[in-house]
Amino acid sequence: MSTIVFVTAVHHHASDAELALAPVNGEALLTHTVRGLLALPDLDLVVVAAPERCAQLFSAALIDFPERCRIVPGSSLRHVFDSVENDIAGDPVFLVHDALRAFTPADTVRAVADAVRAGSPSVVPVLPMADTVKVTDATKVITGTEDRAHLRTAQTPLGFTRETFLSYVDKPSLDGAHTIAGHPDAMRVTNSFELKLAEAIASAGKEEVL
Repeated sequence: MSTIVFVTAVHHHASDAELALAPVNGEALLTHTVRGLLALPDLDLVVVAAPERCAQLFSAALIDFPERCRIVPGSSLRHVFDSVENDIAGDPVFLVHDALRAFTPADTVRAVADAVRAGSPSVVPVLPMADTVKVTDATKVITGTEDRAHLRTAQTPLGFTRETFLSYVDKPSLDGAHTIAGHPDAMRVTNSFELKLAEAIASAGKEEVL
């Protein structure tokens, strides 16, 4: 079963597109994201959703990548899927990946795809909630403590069958999804502190290659 990855730079906010272009060790965060995905030989196609206002900059950041990477202008996953649907044969695993999670380990990506192949219609990598979660009222007064035993923070890539993928792009919801273990390196890079962590991860990766 083949695998198709849709990379979106507006997973949470419209401003995520600009964040995806933030430099990490001299290259855009998006460049690191796509390079990591293309390093997996069993991924057939990486489709990058590029908001119109950033399409040229996205293309420049990914100019050196092979044909397995395709950039489609538009931020809607439905529009992006419709643009490449005719080129998708068979019944592949569909992954949706946040462009800001540039250093998600390859093993996590594989585990998500494998869980879909094993029969889970939708899959999400998660981490246990480490912080104490407080509940407040409208006046910002703490009214209780949420039991974090069953709370999880969701990461990407999200994994889907074709049917559940099409349902997700029309009405995003992860209710009922199967979970697997996420990884701390799969953090969203959104501020200066996280950029420093990303630079450290990127530098460590280069040292391992050397």
